[in-house]
Amino acid sequence: MAKVRGRQFFANPGPTNIPDSVLRAMDRPSIDFNDPDFVEVYEAARAGVKRVLQTQHHLFMYNASGHGAWEASLTNLLSPGETILVLESGYFSDEWSAMAKGYGLEVRTVACDWRVGVSLPEVERVLAEDKAHVIKAVCVVHNETSTGMMTPLPEVRAALDAAKHPALFLVDTISSLGSLDFRMDDWGIDCVVGGSQKGLMLPTGMSFTGVSEKGWAAHQVAKLPRFYFDWTMMANRAQKSFIGTVPVNIFYGLRESIRLLEEEGLDNVVARHARLGEAARRAVRVWAGNHGPTLYCVTPDRLSDSVTAILMPQGFSGDALRKTIRERFNVSLGGGLGKLGGTIFRIGHLGDLNEPMLLGALAAIEMGLRIEGVPHARGGVDAAMDFLVAA
Repeated sequence: MAKVRGRQFFANPGPTNIPDSVLRAMDRPSIDFNDPDFVEVYEAARAGVKRVLQTQHHLFMYNASGHGAWEASLTNLLSPGETILVLESGYFSDEWSAMAKGYGLEVRTVACDWRVGVSLPEVERVLAEDKAHVIKAVCVVHNETSTGMMTPLPEVRAALDAAKHPALFLVDTISSLGSLDFRMDDWGIDCVVGGSQKGLMLPTGMSFTGVSEKGWAAHQVAKLPRFYFDWTMMANRAQKSFIGTVPVNIFYGLRESIRLLEEEGLDNVVARHARLGEAARRAVRVWAGNHGPTLYCVTPDRLSDSVTAILMPQGFSGDALRKTIRERFNVSLGGGLGKLGGTIFRIGHLGDLNEPMLLGALAAIEMGLRIEGVPHARGGVDAAMDFLVAA
């Protein structure tokens, strides 16, 4: 098959599109990470991340993907044999649980139907019944990329408070930061896990944790083994992060990505993602006619504004559809993860994205549905356009 020309429409939920100005900012020769010129860039970018997190607390940064930041959160805050409570939301909440078990932690789970989401009253009940406060941390994926589901963090905080439970509140914000409303300090979050490759519009490879004073106090007595991710060692480094070499080029890009976010305004960034997310959902709701593809998440107030997961009709493959769309129209979509492999596909609408980019991806999907003979009702793109015109 001949190569499809034109720029790829990248509608993947991670990594995401990198703005040209961010790419240009990183396109520079090496520099010593102790050079005063770089220190100025580093400090500006680091302060910017804290503003996006909306925190005044500690920030530690790593050469690692989000999984590395997960590991840092567990090893710096907990001791062997301690218990954590994970609120199930999909593939990534399960991954966090598996990592904790690998470190010898006891993992309790508030289970859920991945299409529905966790019950917050059930979370409060579990915490209230833990009279001995055996549970040391509650772990939540704010925006579950695998299922297109958002878990409301203020309600989790309210459940902790209602139960009068002292557990640490740990949050994965990898696919929500810089896309959805997020307020670390206001929502009483003790440790935040973030990554570079989604809302921050950077290459994969840098992650970070924001840590509250309560989290820092827990770190002082935590006994799990660690070295590369040790916050005490990092706190004694000039950069207050990074055991080893600092990834200097990415910080030039990070400074630019922060500038872009703040130039648009964080409230406007959140509103843009809400607008694009709803446009994608309007299209899917039309396609659902004639027994077509449907939204995977069925709880209206849990629908993600940064990624939409779409369940294929019985007997049709999401991977086959994605392959056709990529080969025919040069549009990249996300596939199903774990047990959802082949049964769903995902539209990423986060980061450097606007209305025409989303509409191009939606049009390619609608054409792909026709080519693959997938049952659906036509007019999904029109529904998205109608919404965007009126928004």
